[in-house]
Amino acid sequence: MVTKEVEVLNRAGIHARPAALIVKVANKYKANLYMEKDRMKINGKSIMGIITLGAAYKSKLRIHTDGPDEDEAADAIEQLFLNRFEE
Repeated sequence: MVTKEVEVLNRAGIHARPAALIVKVANKYKANLYMEKDRMKINGKSIMGIITLGAAYKSKLRIHTDGPDEDEAADAIEQLFLNRFEE
């Protein structure tokens, strides 16, 4: 299992478009993705789950990947956050 801490850097936070982008990238990998904020843990391959986290600007999240390509999946998701979801 790989765990990384990421920060929401885009001003709008995680709304529908960033959530859809996370799911799109996560589904390229066999590894499971989970996201955690304030003790709430959700499936990172679920748009609705991601939106329910209520991740606003500067929120810190933990991402957990588990599976055969967990390192690549964690790196790809981390890059989305670093690139501000291309916004």
